[in-house]
Amino acid sequence: MSETIRINGFTNETLDWKAWLDVVDINAASPEQIAILEESHPKAKESDYYLFLAHQPEILRQRSAAFNAIMYAPGGMPRAERELSTAVVSRINGCVYCASVHAQRFEQLAKRNDSIKQVFTEPRTAGTTDREKAIVQFSIQLTEHPEAVCAADIQALKDVGLTDAEILDLIHSVAIFAWANRLMLNLGEPVFPSA
Repeated sequence: MSETIRINGFTNETLDWKAWLDVVDINAASPEQIAILEESHPKAKESDYYLFLAHQPEILRQRSAAFNAIMYAPGGMPRAERELSTAVVSRINGCVYCASVHAQRFEQLAKRNDSIKQVFTEPRTAGTTDREKAIVQFSIQLTEHPEAVCAADIQALKDVGLTDAEILDLIHSVAIFAWANRLMLNLGEPVFPSA
């Protein structure tokens, strides 16, 4: 990670997340819960997020499959742009934890953090290129007013070079974070590193 960013309560630092409800006790977890935790993420057995979702292992399995297909599938929209869109959605929804994770991923992939600083400062004007600006604007529109997205919004993406496959990836990225942010915001809170 490059420089630490802290703007308007958002950061690119690595945060923890603390569930407000009971999580699965790893020492009492069922074989099915252990299996899905091992499939989900290298640190899932230590993460309140995964340990909470492991109460329903099949739902966690489906969530992980959908997330991985949307964020890591080859082809379509470049990964850095998927990460930018999810950082924007998380900023708009006020999910500090998700914004930090996806800010870090964008920085790792794009090798820069200028767009993240802009997203944290004022997302409505963020983006360093016309393409980034269009991705940011569409991400905001779909997050705040999904019912109002229309052909003109899709055309604006095409006008800056996005293909149909990239637009589909963008829609999926925004959609999964409409769900993920609300889950994180309603079930726990981010934990900042000690000073």
